[in-house]
Amino acid sequence: MAQVRLQLEEARELAVRALAANGCDQANAAAIADVMIVAERDGCTSHGLFRLPGYVSALASGRADGRAEPAVERIAPAVVRVDGRGGMAPLALERGRVPLIEAARENGIAALALVGIFHMAALWPEVEAVAEEGLCALAVTSSRRLVAPAGGSRAMFGTNPMAFAWPRPGEGPVVFDQAVSVMARGEVMIAARDGHDLPEGVALDADGKPTTDAAAAVDGVLLPFGGYKGSSIGLMIELLAAGLLGENFAFETSAEFADDGGPGRGGELMIAMDPARFGDGAGWAAHSERFFAELLAEDGVRLPGGRRLANRQRIPTDGFEIPDALHGEILELAGGA
Repeated sequence: MAQVRLQLEEARELAVRALAANGCDQANAAAIADVMIVAERDGCTSHGLFRLPGYVSALASGRADGRAEPAVERIAPAVVRVDGRGGMAPLALERGRVPLIEAARENGIAALALVGIFHMAALWPEVEAVAEEGLCALAVTSSRRLVAPAGGSRAMFGTNPMAFAWPRPGEGPVVFDQAVSVMARGEVMIAARDGHDLPEGVALDADGKPTTDAAAAVDGVLLPFGGYKGSSIGLMIELLAAGLLGENFAFETSAEFADDGGPGRGGELMIAMDPARFGDGAGWAAHSERFFAELLAEDGVRLPGGRRLANRQRIPTDGFEIPDALHGEILELAGGA
């Protein structure tokens, strides 16, 4: 497959152009482009420019408002609520981050409730940005239904990612981001695009039969990791991101929005905690570093995010590649070369 190599700033400018040409104002276009370029910078291709046609599809259909102005409200001392007003999630997250951090520092712990948003970006940049301010953070979000509960063959959960970040003074945070499905939906879609098979145990086809055919999996159902354990986490995230916030459950999103490759509406809950406010004063950092050192003393063990951080050092210099066909599609969406 022919590839095109891009530098990060070049790719960001192209993404902003494409989004602006399809209904985004500058603030929304910049926020959406930034999350895709952060993903490309860290080698997360399934959430990079691969997602751009999906964003444009949601804008073109009128499902998402590319000019939405999020409304931020402190509804309780430790709860910040952001109504995205039918826009994409990145700008709403930007507007809610500082109030969340302020509330967590005041109270020791605080929550950010995001509603009225369309989310299809990687989740880890959101918690990493909070951890870089010295707080630990946990975030969950839902989507249209894509994952079957354990024992079932009909999708009821979104891929329902969960991301966590732990601050490390003087070093980058420890961060993980994982879906409740065995594989992320974006990775399955890329495998289908590139003609690759999936491992066994990832998906069912449209008839509810196990499949390793990625194209059949895209039209079928993903399975939760760890059977009932992953299924229970998927249930928890549905309740936190939808039931708690008054937002759509995955089955409601699927009934409301067409599956055209764009995002579905769903809520997001982020919790931020100030480690210095939980009784250990400044001792939490050194104590945690001793734990990390003990983990890393075991051969073969690494902290989450190691490959991502290595890419972060390499890609800003080397650039990254996308398929020529995707590059051509994005150029067309941006109005030409």
